[in-house]
Amino acid sequence: MSRPPLPPFTAESAVEKVRLAEDGWNSRDPAKVTLAYSEDSRWRNRAEFATGRAEIQAFLTRKWNKELEYRLIKELWAFTGNRIAVRYAYEYRDDSGQWYRAYGNENWEFAEDGLMRARHASINEHPIVEADRKFHWPLGRRPDDHPGLSHFGF
Repeated sequence: MSRPPLPPFTAESAVEKVRLAEDGWNSRDPAKVTLAYSEDSRWRNRAEFATGRAEIQAFLTRKWNKELEYRLIKELWAFTGNRIAVRYAYEYRDDSGQWYRAYGNENWEFAEDGLMRARHASINEHPIVEADRKFHWPLGRRPDDHPGLSHFGF
């Protein structure tokens, strides 16, 4: 299975890869999202480590069962060869109605077939009041005309 765009990345293909990842995560479909990762993909997400698609899918299922009304924006930070660095922010609420905004950075490494074989994520989050939310599009893919992270100064 191949997952274009493929490395080595150009500025254009790196931006496309980031947007495809954002779109996938905004689907909140763990089975679909997991297909972007190699069978033996290795993750570090905060203090949690996952290896392989089954562990990644279980992680994402837990995540989106807890993080309700999840909306994410990713932005390319840097790229070279088969690696991409992104920064991102997402908003969600928990089951008590408390809203949060999380900020993070990810380092990605891709195999030749375009599947991600390593993901290292560092994330910080804090509670926000609903009136401070910035991501208001309907659940799913962020509309093309919705502002990105730089617009918000994140």
